[in-house]
Amino acid sequence: MRNDKKTTGPKQTGKKVTKTSDRNRKPTSQFKEKKSSVVYSKLNSLFNISNLPPESISVLNNFDDVIQGVKPLNSRQLQQLPDNIRSLSHQLTDQRSERRLGYMNDNVQLSSYVRYYTWWNLVRLTRLFSNLPDSVFPKTDCVALDLGSGPLTVITALWLARPELRSLKINWYCLDVSANSMALGEDVYLSTVARTSGEPWKIIRVKGSFGTNIRQKADFITCANMFNELDQASDMPPEFQSKKYFDQLKNYASPSATFILVEPGVPKAARTLSLLRTRFLGIGKTIAAPCPHADECPMNGFKAYTGSRNKWCNFAFNTDDAPAKLLKLSERAKLPKERATLSFIAVSNENISDAKNSDLLCRVASDPIKLPGYRTGYYACSKLGLSLLTVPQMDDKKQLTSGELLSVKIKTPDSLPKDEKSSACIISL
Repeated sequence: MRNDKKTTGPKQTGKKVTKTSDRNRKPTSQFKEKKSSVVYSKLNSLFNISNLPPESISVLNNFDDVIQGVKPLNSRQLQQLPDNIRSLSHQLTDQRSERRLGYMNDNVQLSSYVRYYTWWNLVRLTRLFSNLPDSVFPKTDCVALDLGSGPLTVITALWLARPELRSLKINWYCLDVSANSMALGEDVYLSTVARTSGEPWKIIRVKGSFGTNIRQKADFITCANMFNELDQASDMPPEFQSKKYFDQLKNYASPSATFILVEPGVPKAARTLSLLRTRFLGIGKTIAAPCPHADECPMNGFKAYTGSRNKWCNFAFNTDDAPAKLLKLSERAKLPKERATLSFIAVSNENISDAKNSDLLCRVASDPIKLPGYRTGYYACSKLGLSLLTVPQMDDKKQLTSGELLSVKIKTPDSLPKDEKSSACIISL
């Protein structure tokens, strides 16, 4: 992955930031910057679309054609599609307590889900998968397991995002409670394969819930949006549920297994992933992404899911370059989407570092925040804990985006000032 040139920025203030809102802190004379030279470089991003193959981008841009070829709708059904998508959205959000467990077996709902949610999930997952470290993915023929497969979104996303995997013989066990969803998903996957290059992986569909026995141990385990649905169906807190989740993941896995677990960027799901992260580290695994360190998570989301102001780990990218037809469909369904968000952990067995040991790795994990003194701030995660990276508002070249990983040279990290609001270390770039 391409590294940007090193940049030397303004020096840092010695005074603390006054308490105001995160989004728009009013200028104050107390925020004056005491200058100190900081050298940094941008190592990578979680959502760099240039890492996606052109043929995969073409499939994503015309995914509606893929679905229409597999499960065609007539003109009347296509006209009703936006209303059906909006109805399904209510069942997945404010009306989820009334939703049936097997809602994906309903043909209308399944068609609406695949044409809208699967498409958006492919946009999210392909961006993410194409930018994850190689250490997470299989290097040889293997057995893989996708939990809560639904319409095989993860498998299709991996095919599009990681073309080097297409040459491997991967036996995919796909586990879900909806047989109809998996059957449609396999057809969509095979249609996607036909539009690209390579021989398809073997798909073994298993009808069942999380915990259903699988015949072989898996070397590569994935899931997307599964733990969030399990959490929604339970009144127990993540602190209780995560131990059961982890024990079952271990039961499915071979000793050298790697994992990619993706969830919506909401507090409760992020808390579950943070707790799983701690348990993976406890058995000697490495969190290849997004974490730039193996210390305690400073954005663990503890009690954020109950409504507190505690921060949780999630990442977002704007949808300006999402498929035009998908954006139009979202508008017609009255579900416009300007940002795509997610939380995740990618677990490997290798210790990956793109910077020298003396450098501080910082993963940007927030939107831009207006600060006094014509500065812009970004919360980030580092081994120092929660950090607040600040850049001049008027310098477009120094602006950051959620998910970027930076290597920062800091001679005396213990002397960094603290933000009074969040207790984050302030690093001026």
